[in-house]
Amino acid sequence: MTVIIANDTPPAIRGILKRWFIEPKPNVFVGTLNRRTRDKVTDYVIRNAVGISFLVIHSDPNCQGFKIVRYGDPDRRDVEMSGLHLIAEQWIDDSLRPF
Repeated sequence: MTVIIANDTPPAIRGILKRWFIEPKPNVFVGTLNRRTRDKVTDYVIRNAVGISFLVIHSDPNCQGFKIVRYGDPDRRDVEMSGLHLIAEQWIDDSLRPF
């Protein structure tokens, strides 16, 4: 399973993504792709949508069962701590900020 969460997706890119994914909510795309197709789709989006930021969450054989890959500069940041992917909304102490 693959989930793409994008910010401000242009109509042309949304149309391309809808070939392989369903869009249950605006700018959220869900589908089942193999690794090669997923990589080709994300490469296409990166090349043709300048300035877009998005997260790709896909199945992975690790303890959580998924992996998060970030492209661009999304609103929230994913942080890996002790092998676990977490989403950081804000930091209370900026000196502890890992990114």
